[in-house]
Amino acid sequence: MKSEAKTVIIGGGIIGLAIAYNLAKMGEEDIVVLEKGYLGNGSTFRCGSGIRQQFGDEANIQMMKRSVELWSGLKEELGMDVEFRQTGYLFLLYDEEELESFKKNVALQNKFGVPSRIISPEDAKELVPPLNTEGIIGAAWNHTDGKANPFKAVFAYANAAKKLGVEIYEYTKAEDIKVENSEIKSVITDKGEIKTRRVINAANAWAKLLNAKLGIDIPIEPYKHQSVKTEPIKPGQIEPMVISFKHDGVYLTQEAEQGGIIGGYGLKYGPTYDITPTYEFLRGVSYRFTQIIPSLKYVNVIRIWGGYYAETPDGNAAIGKINEINEYYIAAGFSGHGFMLAPVVGEMMAELIVNGKTKKPLWFYDPYRFERGELRGKAIQMG
Repeated sequence: MKSEAKTVIIGGGIIGLAIAYNLAKMGEEDIVVLEKGYLGNGSTFRCGSGIRQQFGDEANIQMMKRSVELWSGLKEELGMDVEFRQTGYLFLLYDEEELESFKKNVALQNKFGVPSRIISPEDAKELVPPLNTEGIIGAAWNHTDGKANPFKAVFAYANAAKKLGVEIYEYTKAEDIKVENSEIKSVITDKGEIKTRRVINAANAWAKLLNAKLGIDIPIEPYKHQSVKTEPIKPGQIEPMVISFKHDGVYLTQEAEQGGIIGGYGLKYGPTYDITPTYEFLRGVSYRFTQIIPSLKYVNVIRIWGGYYAETPDGNAAIGKINEINEYYIAAGFSGHGFMLAPVVGEMMAELIVNGKTKKPLWFYDPYRFERGELRGKAIQMG
């Protein structure tokens, strides 16, 4: 392991790797990524694979519009097919209040060039043939939303970063950050010490533990969310990501390549670092899946797993520079949206660090908004 580096990124999920790649792409050298387990093992490999622009605020819409542009070109840029497929997002709407709320969201999305629209129950059923349309009065649909393979995306970023000179150390835990007179001196790991003047905290669910060692309090808490995967079904049955808030934020979609259904719903436990799967979830998700797609009652679940939503009070990430310590940055607390935001966050953080500024709406994710009591509108969240 290196004993010195210009930049140390703590966290080997897709956020940390995307930041490392973009920094190297912009010409930064001597970058190290530390991961306490294997790459992607925290939140990334446990996510539901969805990528959407259908948010209810300007900043997330703008960020995700750019992120989708980047996702579209990752195969060519990173040299690996991350299986990004624009199969769409379909929000099922069951009452007038919900419909009016999504009409406003659609108008805002359209303002920024996202081609979402309200469609009829009949149109929704054309998109998802086995859909139960009982009670549905409309749906919000955007065909440019989609999904990607979290495993391949992580490996693609890691391999591309390595080709640009980034060094990645797995099974290397960052235990402390040594600071003197507001200047970073080194990162202490369980494998030794790395002298550095710049640290990026991309540890997501564990970000608050690092911050606490430095006397920094940003409210990020780990909550257990769970997902399931079924055996493969006939191709093309549930290509979009289908969401219903009437059914407790349930979401499900058919994998692009393997053909199984993956998804979950809004049952959460915590704060906790325990991600043991529960029977309560399995029973609950099975019921909700079959309310939306009745034929799924005949399909076998082959896997259930737990993962982390590193949640903030307003469901939006904390991204930016920490003022109390020179060259200490954070990109964490993504509240279930880290995978989809990763390409644009990597680009934005690299711009901030290299150029000292970015045209992207970094202000929205200001880590200091919590202590000022300036919470953003709650980000649309499912699962």
